[in-house]
Amino acid sequence: MNLIAEKQHAVEQNLVANAIIVEGLSQGPFTLAERMAHHKVPGLSVAVINEGRIEWAKGYGVLEGDNEEPVTTDTLFQAASISKPVAALGALLLVEAGKLGLDEDVNTYLRGWRVPDSEHSAESKVTLRTLLTHTAGLTVHGFRGYAADEEVPSTLQVLDGLAPANSDPVRVDVPPGTLNRYSGGGYTVLQQLIEDVSGQPFAEFMRENVLAPLGMESSGYEQPRATNLAATGHREDGSPIVGRWHRYPEMAAAGLWTTPSDLARFAIEIQRSLAGESNKVLSSEMTQQMLTAHLSNWGLGPEVGGEGDTRRFLHGGSNEGFRCYFTAYCSNGQGLVAMTNSDSGSPLIMEVMRSVAEVYGWPDMRPVRKTRAAANPHLYLTFVGTYHLADPELDIAITSEGERLFVQVLPGPRRPELHPESELGYFVVDSGATVQFQPANEGAVQALSITFGEGGTFRAERVAENGEKNG
Repeated sequence: MNLIAEKQHAVEQNLVANAIIVEGLSQGPFTLAERMAHHKVPGLSVAVINEGRIEWAKGYGVLEGDNEEPVTTDTLFQAASISKPVAALGALLLVEAGKLGLDEDVNTYLRGWRVPDSEHSAESKVTLRTLLTHTAGLTVHGFRGYAADEEVPSTLQVLDGLAPANSDPVRVDVPPGTLNRYSGGGYTVLQQLIEDVSGQPFAEFMRENVLAPLGMESSGYEQPRATNLAATGHREDGSPIVGRWHRYPEMAAAGLWTTPSDLARFAIEIQRSLAGESNKVLSSEMTQQMLTAHLSNWGLGPEVGGEGDTRRFLHGGSNEGFRCYFTAYCSNGQGLVAMTNSDSGSPLIMEVMRSVAEVYGWPDMRPVRKTRAAANPHLYLTFVGTYHLADPELDIAITSEGERLFVQVLPGPRRPELHPESELGYFVVDSGATVQFQPANEGAVQALSITFGEGGTFRAERVAENGEKNG
């Protein structure tokens, strides 16, 4: 067995269930096959980036349920929201060609449909920069796509929320540039913008100007991608999506079909362009702008995180029946792309990433070992309540049951336990998230800071029973 094969085997044999390892909790190591069965994930495909190249790629499991057709490195998956940073390359290419301005009103370039005026955009306008960084103040977080028996709307019908579109109109309801709020609707505006400026259908423009130059030969935004190479999406219980997958006319936001190896080529090109070693699509200067953090750590397309040796760019994806993720370091030529055909794929992907990080000696993302402090149920009662985070806007609920404390990002269903590390500091074992409670001068807790792993640290103010913030 050669060295690369040994590393691959080590990754497959040493998955741990949690980001934080605590003595006394059952968390591994497990084999990859065991964790796929545990999470009910039929198929997984990965590509490992090391020394600025794809060191190995492999498929695991099957295309669909009990079908014996195996997942291979050629199997196509829906990239879901990873479609966005790939689409961003196309938009930034037009900027470098002098056809688009990063900071000009996009209505200057849109030919038919235009972003409707509103009281919120009277003083600041929607620009390409705000679209790419999710700060345009636009509505519509994401899209559920269209089942095989549903009529698929046009881009204009999606933008205006007209039948047969199943999403709300894309409108400005917050002053652009003032708030980070994830918006698939904004990327649908981007899709229309690219078509109007380039004069080409979006999928055709992306294929000719981004996918082909990067060698992403298996990838495409065409809808639907009907091929025997495509994986079937699955629900959390393991049942297949009716019709195999949903179709996404919101191509820039969610419509890319691809492989981990092709997405690795995308990530490697960004790494090389940043280092001044390649300019297949963007110049080094534009790539540096792309990876400059704006509000809430969003660059011009990807999310960015870390500092120094841990600085990286990343994005996740979640379509009906598919979950995927990539992360790549800016300076050390390392990274990972993982794609699954299951709604329950995200925890498995994180476990694979931690195993890769451990085997390849990544500067971070490896499991962390912590000691759990003694529980203090009386103190927990002073933490219980709702906390409001302004940017990105969301509420966090803290609840307790006996000697246990829980955190819940509303309105999500997950309510993981908070384990005590100190009197005011707590952690979540599976995701690695941490919470630090912040008392006011008189001792009452008025806020908390929460760190979402790669997602950064945010402060949330306690909400009084009347709905107003304390403090």
